[in-house]
Amino acid sequence: MPASAVFARANTALITGGASGIGLALAKRCAAQGMRLAIGDVDPNTLSKAKADLSKDGADVETYAIDVSKQDQWEQLKGDVMKRFGSVELLVLNAGTAAKGSRWGEAEGFEKIMATNFFGVTNGINTFLPLLQQGTKQSAIVITGSKQGITNPPGNPAYNASKAAVKTLAEHLSYDLRADKRLSVHLLVPGWTFTGMSGGGPNSTRDKPAGAWAPEQVVDLLVQKMEQDKFYVICPDNDVDEKTDKKRMLWSVGDVLNERPPLSRWRDEFKDEAREWMEKQQV
Repeated sequence: MPASAVFARANTALITGGASGIGLALAKRCAAQGMRLAIGDVDPNTLSKAKADLSKDGADVETYAIDVSKQDQWEQLKGDVMKRFGSVELLVLNAGTAAKGSRWGEAEGFEKIMATNFFGVTNGINTFLPLLQQGTKQSAIVITGSKQGITNPPGNPAYNASKAAVKTLAEHLSYDLRADKRLSVHLLVPGWTFTGMSGGGPNSTRDKPAGAWAPEQVVDLLVQKMEQDKFYVICPDNDVDEKTDKKRMLWSVGDVLNERPPLSRWRDEFKDEAREWMEKQQV
Protein backbone atom coordinates (compact mmCIF):
# COMPACT_ATOMS: atom_id res chain seq x y z
CA MET A 1 0.00 0.00 0.00
CA PRO A 2 1.57 3.35 -0.98
CA ALA A 3 2.15 6.08 1.58
CA SER A 4 -0.52 8.18 -0.15
CA ALA A 5 -3.12 5.74 1.22
CA VAL A 6 -3.03 7.92 4.33
CA PHE A 7 -5.25 10.40 2.46
CA ALA A 8 -8.35 8.40 3.28
CA ARG A 9 -11.83 9.40 4.38
CA ALA A 10 -12.22 9.68 8.17
CA ASN A 11 -8.46 9.65 8.78
CA THR A 12 -7.16 12.56 10.85
CA ALA A 13 -4.46 14.97 9.69
CA LEU A 14 -2.65 17.09 12.26
CA ILE A 15 -0.89 19.98 10.52
CA THR A 16 1.23 22.57 12.30
CA GLY A 17 1.66 25.86 10.52
CA GLY A 18 -1.61 24.81 8.97
CA ALA A 19 -3.47 28.12 8.91
CA SER A 20 -1.73 29.53 5.85
CA GLY A 21 0.64 28.75 2.99
CA ILE A 22 1.63 25.16 2.30
CA GLY A 23 0.01 23.93 5.51
CA LEU A 24 -3.37 25.37 4.58
CA ALA A 25 -3.10 24.10 1.00
CA LEU A 26 -2.44 20.62 2.35
CA ALA A 27 -5.34 20.94 4.79
CA LYS A 28 -7.66 21.74 1.88
CA ARG A 29 -6.34 18.72 -0.02
CA CYS A 30 -6.97 16.51 3.00
CA ALA A 31 -10.47 17.93 3.45
CA ALA A 32 -11.26 17.20 -0.18
CA GLN A 33 -10.41 13.55 0.55
CA GLY A 34 -12.85 13.50 3.46
CA MET A 35 -10.18 13.61 6.16
CA ARG A 36 -10.69 15.20 9.55
CA LEU A 37 -8.44 18.16 10.34
CA ALA A 38 -6.56 19.31 13.42
CA ILE A 39 -4.86 22.59 12.50
CA GLY A 40 -2.19 24.07 14.74
CA ASP A 41 -0.73 27.55 14.35
CA VAL A 42 0.71 30.31 16.49
CA ASP A 43 -1.48 33.07 15.00
CA PRO A 44 -5.08 33.03 16.33
CA ASN A 45 -6.29 35.35 13.57
CA THR A 46 -5.14 33.13 10.71
CA LEU A 47 -6.42 30.11 12.63
CA SER A 48 -9.88 31.65 12.85
CA LYS A 49 -9.90 32.48 9.15
CA ALA A 50 -8.64 29.02 8.18
CA LYS A 51 -11.32 27.33 10.25
CA ALA A 52 -14.02 29.45 8.66
CA ASP A 53 -12.73 28.76 5.14
CA LEU A 54 -12.44 25.01 5.70
CA SER A 55 -15.74 24.69 7.56
CA LYS A 56 -17.78 26.42 4.88
CA ASP A 57 -16.83 23.59 2.52
CA GLY A 58 -18.01 21.01 5.04
CA ALA A 59 -14.70 19.95 6.55
CA ASP A 60 -14.58 18.40 10.01
CA VAL A 61 -11.95 20.76 11.44
CA GLU A 62 -10.70 21.96 14.79
CA THR A 63 -7.98 24.56 15.32
CA TYR A 64 -5.43 24.89 18.10
CA ALA A 65 -3.19 27.79 19.05
CA ILE A 66 0.29 26.41 19.70
CA ASP A 67 3.86 27.61 19.97
CA VAL A 68 5.60 24.51 18.65
CA SER A 69 8.80 25.33 20.53
CA LYS A 70 7.01 24.64 23.85
CA GLN A 71 6.83 20.97 24.86
CA ASP A 72 4.08 21.59 27.40
CA GLN A 73 1.88 23.02 24.65
CA TRP A 74 2.45 19.86 22.62
CA GLU A 75 1.27 17.78 25.56
CA GLN A 76 -1.86 19.91 25.79
CA LEU A 77 -2.38 19.55 22.03
CA LYS A 78 -2.07 15.78 22.26
CA GLY A 79 -4.76 15.58 24.89
CA ASP A 80 -7.08 17.92 23.01
CA VAL A 81 -6.63 16.21 19.63
CA MET A 82 -7.03 12.70 20.98
CA LYS A 83 -10.15 13.71 22.91
CA ARG A 84 -11.64 15.31 19.78
CA PHE A 85 -10.57 12.84 17.09
CA GLY A 86 -9.26 9.71 18.83
CA SER A 87 -6.34 9.13 16.46
CA VAL A 88 -3.90 10.80 14.07
CA GLU A 89 -2.89 9.14 10.80
CA LEU A 90 -1.07 12.03 9.10
CA LEU A 91 1.31 14.18 11.16
CA VAL A 92 2.61 17.22 9.25
CA LEU A 93 5.34 19.17 11.04
CA ASN A 94 5.27 22.27 8.90
CA ALA A 95 5.48 25.22 11.31
CA GLY A 96 8.58 27.33 10.86
CA THR A 97 10.06 30.77 10.82
CA ALA A 98 12.53 32.42 8.48
CA ALA A 99 13.08 35.41 10.74
CA LYS A 100 16.21 37.39 10.11
CA GLY A 101 18.43 38.52 12.94
CA SER A 102 20.80 35.56 13.17
CA ARG A 103 23.83 37.80 13.18
CA TRP A 104 27.05 36.71 14.83
CA GLY A 105 27.25 37.96 18.38
CA GLU A 106 23.47 38.03 18.85
CA ALA A 107 22.16 34.88 20.50
CA GLU A 108 18.45 35.68 20.49
CA GLY A 109 17.92 35.21 16.75
CA PHE A 110 19.67 31.85 16.73
CA GLU A 111 17.72 30.62 19.74
CA LYS A 112 14.35 31.70 18.33
CA ILE A 113 14.89 30.09 14.93
CA MET A 114 16.25 26.84 16.35
CA ALA A 115 13.45 26.70 18.93
CA THR A 116 10.76 26.88 16.27
CA ASN A 117 12.30 25.17 13.26
CA PHE A 118 14.20 22.35 14.97
CA PHE A 119 12.69 21.79 18.40
CA GLY A 120 9.23 22.39 16.95
CA VAL A 121 9.85 19.25 14.91
CA THR A 122 11.46 17.15 17.64
CA ASN A 123 8.66 18.09 20.06
CA GLY A 124 6.05 16.98 17.55
CA ILE A 125 7.77 13.68 16.84
CA ASN A 126 8.37 12.85 20.48
CA THR A 127 4.77 13.67 21.38
CA PHE A 128 2.88 11.99 18.55
CA LEU A 129 5.13 9.21 17.21
CA PRO A 130 4.07 6.73 19.93
CA LEU A 131 0.42 7.34 19.04
CA LEU A 132 1.02 6.77 15.34
CA GLN A 133 2.93 3.58 16.11
CA GLN A 134 0.03 2.30 18.18
CA GLY A 135 -2.46 2.85 15.37
CA THR A 136 -3.72 0.22 12.97
CA LYS A 137 -4.07 2.27 9.78
CA GLN A 138 -1.54 3.42 7.18
CA SER A 139 0.13 6.49 8.66
CA ALA A 140 2.70 9.07 7.62
CA ILE A 141 4.86 11.85 9.00
CA VAL A 142 5.67 14.78 6.72
CA ILE A 143 8.41 17.17 7.83
CA THR A 144 8.98 20.47 6.04
CA GLY A 145 12.63 21.25 5.36
CA SER A 146 14.28 23.75 3.04
CA LYS A 147 16.79 23.79 0.21
CA GLN A 148 18.74 26.22 2.37
CA GLY A 149 19.38 23.29 4.69
CA ILE A 150 21.01 21.43 1.77
CA THR A 151 22.79 23.96 -0.46
CA ASN A 152 23.43 26.36 2.46
CA PRO A 153 23.46 29.79 0.74
CA PRO A 154 24.97 32.72 2.68
CA GLY A 155 22.75 35.18 4.47
CA ASN A 156 20.97 33.46 7.35
CA PRO A 157 23.16 30.88 9.12
CA ALA A 158 20.64 30.14 11.87
CA TYR A 159 17.85 29.32 9.43
CA ASN A 160 20.15 27.19 7.27
CA ALA A 161 21.47 25.34 10.30
CA SER A 162 17.97 24.71 11.63
CA LYS A 163 16.82 23.23 8.33
CA ALA A 164 20.01 21.18 7.94
CA ALA A 165 19.27 19.75 11.39
CA VAL A 166 15.69 19.00 10.37
CA LYS A 167 16.95 17.13 7.28
CA THR A 168 19.26 15.00 9.44
CA LEU A 169 16.51 14.36 11.97
CA ALA A 170 14.04 13.27 9.27
CA GLU A 171 16.61 10.96 7.68
CA HIS A 172 17.29 9.24 10.99
CA LEU A 173 13.59 8.93 11.74
CA SER A 174 13.00 7.29 8.37
CA TYR A 175 15.87 4.87 8.97
CA ASP A 176 14.75 4.00 12.50
CA LEU A 177 11.20 3.28 11.29
CA ARG A 178 12.32 1.31 8.20
CA ALA A 179 10.84 -1.96 9.46
CA ASP A 180 7.40 -0.46 10.01
CA LYS A 181 5.69 -0.78 6.62
CA ARG A 182 2.58 0.92 7.97
CA LEU A 183 4.30 4.20 8.93
CA SER A 184 6.30 6.28 6.44
CA VAL A 185 8.37 9.46 6.74
CA HIS A 186 8.75 12.15 4.08
CA LEU A 187 10.95 15.25 3.89
CA LEU A 188 9.15 18.04 2.02
CA VAL A 189 11.62 20.56 0.58
CA PRO A 190 9.79 23.44 -1.11
CA GLY A 191 11.36 25.67 -3.70
CA TRP A 192 10.42 29.33 -3.97
CA THR A 193 6.79 29.26 -2.86
CA PHE A 194 4.47 32.23 -2.48
CA THR A 195 3.57 32.06 1.21
CA GLY A 196 3.66 34.36 4.19
CA MET A 197 7.43 33.87 4.38
CA SER A 198 7.84 35.31 0.89
CA GLY A 199 5.31 38.12 0.86
CA GLY A 200 2.15 36.09 0.36
CA GLY A 201 -0.22 34.86 3.03
CA PRO A 202 -3.88 35.44 3.92
CA ASN A 203 -3.60 39.23 4.17
CA SER A 204 -1.30 39.84 1.22
CA THR A 205 -2.41 42.08 -1.63
CA ARG A 206 0.54 41.15 -3.82
CA ASP A 207 0.29 39.01 -6.92
CA LYS A 208 2.28 35.80 -6.97
CA PRO A 209 5.66 36.38 -8.62
CA ALA A 210 6.05 34.54 -11.92
CA GLY A 211 9.01 32.55 -10.64
CA ALA A 212 7.31 31.22 -7.52
CA TRP A 213 5.13 28.16 -7.14
CA ALA A 214 1.75 28.35 -5.47
CA PRO A 215 1.39 26.30 -2.27
CA GLU A 216 -1.05 24.00 -4.09
CA GLN A 217 1.69 22.99 -6.53
CA VAL A 218 3.92 21.96 -3.65
CA VAL A 219 1.10 19.84 -2.24
CA ASP A 220 0.48 18.22 -5.63
CA LEU A 221 4.12 17.13 -5.82
CA LEU A 222 4.07 15.90 -2.23
CA VAL A 223 1.10 13.63 -2.93
CA GLN A 224 2.70 12.41 -6.16
CA LYS A 225 5.95 11.51 -4.38
CA MET A 226 4.04 9.81 -1.57
CA GLU A 227 2.26 7.71 -4.19
CA GLN A 228 5.76 6.63 -5.25
CA ASP A 229 6.83 6.03 -1.63
CA LYS A 230 9.61 8.61 -1.89
CA PHE A 231 11.26 10.11 1.17
CA TYR A 232 12.75 13.20 -0.48
CA VAL A 233 10.26 15.63 -2.02
CA ILE A 234 12.53 18.26 -3.59
CA CYS A 235 10.29 20.84 -5.24
CA PRO A 236 11.37 22.95 -8.19
CA ASP A 237 9.75 26.29 -8.94
CA ASN A 238 9.22 28.34 -12.06
CA ASP A 239 12.76 29.76 -11.92
CA VAL A 240 14.78 26.74 -10.81
CA ASP A 241 14.16 23.33 -12.36
CA GLU A 242 14.97 19.90 -10.94
CA LYS A 243 18.24 19.54 -12.87
CA THR A 244 19.54 22.87 -11.57
CA ASP A 245 18.70 21.87 -8.01
CA LYS A 246 20.64 18.62 -8.40
CA LYS A 247 23.67 20.40 -9.88
CA ARG A 248 23.74 22.87 -7.01
CA MET A 249 23.57 20.04 -4.49
CA LEU A 250 26.38 18.16 -6.24
CA TRP A 251 28.59 21.24 -6.29
CA SER A 252 28.00 21.78 -2.57
CA VAL A 253 29.06 18.22 -1.76
CA GLY A 254 32.11 18.81 -3.95
CA ASP A 255 33.37 21.46 -1.53
CA VAL A 256 34.13 18.64 0.89
CA LEU A 257 35.33 16.09 -1.66
CA ASN A 258 37.58 18.55 -3.50
CA GLU A 259 38.76 20.43 -0.41
CA ARG A 260 37.42 23.75 -1.60
CA PRO A 261 36.52 26.43 0.96
CA PRO A 262 32.92 26.20 2.15
CA LEU A 263 30.15 27.94 0.22
CA SER A 264 32.49 28.16 -2.75
CA ARG A 265 29.68 28.72 -5.26
CA TRP A 266 29.25 32.23 -3.87
CA ARG A 267 32.96 33.09 -3.58
CA ASP A 268 34.38 35.35 -6.26
CA GLU A 269 37.30 33.04 -7.00
CA PHE A 270 34.99 30.08 -7.72
CA LYS A 271 31.89 31.68 -9.27
CA ASP A 272 33.00 31.22 -12.88
CA GLU A 273 34.22 27.68 -12.29
CA ALA A 274 30.96 26.74 -10.60
CA ARG A 275 28.87 28.22 -13.40
CA GLU A 276 30.89 26.47 -16.13
CA TRP A 277 30.80 23.16 -14.25
CA MET A 278 27.03 23.27 -13.89
CA GLU A 279 26.58 24.15 -17.56
CA LYS A 280 28.48 21.00 -18.55
CA GLN A 281 27.20 18.66 -15.82
CA GLN A 282 24.72 15.96 -16.83
CA VAL A 283 22.28 14.80 -14.15
